[in-house]
Amino acid sequence: MAETIGRFGGLDILVNNAATNPYFGPMIDIDVPRAQKTFEVNQLAVLMWTSYAVKAGLAGSVINVASIGGLEVEPGIGWYNVTKAAVLHITKQLAYELAPDIRVNALAPGLIKTNFARALWEGQAGERVVAHIPLQRLGLPDDVATAALFLASDAASWVTGQTLVVDGGTTVQPSGGVS
Repeated sequence: MAETIGRFGGLDILVNNAATNPYFGPMIDIDVPRAQKTFEVNQLAVLMWTSYAVKAGLAGSVINVASIGGLEVEPGIGWYNVTKAAVLHITKQLAYELAPDIRVNALAPGLIKTNFARALWEGQAGERVVAHIPLQRLGLPDDVATAALFLASDAASWVTGQTLVVDGGTTVQPSGGVS
């Protein structure tokens, strides 16, 4: 924080954008070390970095990068999704506590073509995923970056405690038996 403030003269925006998922499988079978690591990186770090930034004089906007997984259930990544759901609630709570001086919002990206998600989009798995995305493509880092830019800008000056879903329409799919 001190280095950033020294270099730029202040702290206007904090983007909490870190994630890990060292476990894939039924949530009930996760071991404590992997559950703890996921909690610390995905959830606790959001609170701690925001606390450090506020105490260092942040005057502006916090953007927490969560996931559409925080809004839904999915096989294999249940614990990851629990931590991202917690980020969505942390966002609302901090928006309430830090207003009116600091706006706090979240982004909930769908599948983004990054190295972190490579196993989910590479090869035939990716083709199956794209077939279920209404906009018929994977998200790109720039899709999330431009959404973050909006939330950090004056164009969002009356937006706080909200989650902006950036998923190509993934979460607007009809439920199972409805066509």
